[in-house]
Amino acid sequence: MSLFKKFFDGGMLAGKRTYIISAIGILTAISGYLVGDSNILETMNSIFPLAAIYFLRKGLDDGK
Repeated sequence: MSLFKKFFDGGMLAGKRTYIISAIGILTAISGYLVGDSNILETMNSIFPLAAIYFLRKGLDDGK
């Protein structure tokens, strides 16, 4: 298997990218609140869709 094929297929992170992106987004929203760039309403408006994506993907993976 070529290095490029392994890279584009996801390598060791195949199937985990959604979880990583959701976690990074949630941490970014929380850090924005802690720094003072956003208020609690904006933070929650960022966290809830990202958490929904995380749990939706988790539910689809558990159904296999």
